[in-house]
Amino acid sequence: MKTLMVLNSAITDCTACTRLVTYRRAIAETKRRQFMEWTYWGRPVPGFGDPCARLYVLGLAPAAHGANRTGRVFTGDRSGDWLYEALYRHGFANQATSTHRDDGLALTDCYIGATVRCAPPGNKPAPDEFEHCSRFLRDELQLLRKVRAVVTLGKIAFDHYLKACRVEGREIPSPAPKFGHGVMYRLPWGVTLLGSYHPSQQNTFTGKLTRPMFHSVFRKAQLAIERP
Repeated sequence: MKTLMVLNSAITDCTACTRLVTYRRAIAETKRRQFMEWTYWGRPVPGFGDPCARLYVLGLAPAAHGANRTGRVFTGDRSGDWLYEALYRHGFANQATSTHRDDGLALTDCYIGATVRCAPPGNKPAPDEFEHCSRFLRDELQLLRKVRAVVTLGKIAFDHYLKACRVEGREIPSPAPKFGHGVMYRLPWGVTLLGSYHPSQQNTFTGKLTRPMFHSVFRKAQLAIERP
């Protein structure tokens, strides 16, 4: 879809946030010992997936040595291992692993984005960085016209999805949906919003998020998509 291609080109070329530009470039130059042979992407990371997707997955931001290295969202880190395994199990991906941009991975009926497109220091974007990137999220949602279910990975993604919809003139239910793992809301514009704990190592290593818990969210999303 040409319009998504144009959007992704604009994302990749963005230099709006000085702190993020400096950080992602520094990481790409210094690298991590185990990735010294890599040429790091070191730029904003565009969305990835099927332009006709009915499932939209929204994460927080690229990992410094994950997507900031590989150039593809949720690729090259432990969080991506969890995400793509779940997508594969539920028929949204043709393989369960995602290691680099030319590894043959393809998504069907699913598109993945992020609230912030550059790797942030400490994995914590600043408020103005969220604001600068919000236009990319809104544009992405406008272009993905067939989305029927949205899985948000973490409270930040959950809240920013609703904020983007509010800015676009959508009527948010009152009381507003609240984040929690496994929560599911049918929104007035026909989209089912689902919350999941982020598959970060902090959550998966401690057992806060288990594979059965994570996969159950995508099963719910699958059922929501298939519902007449």
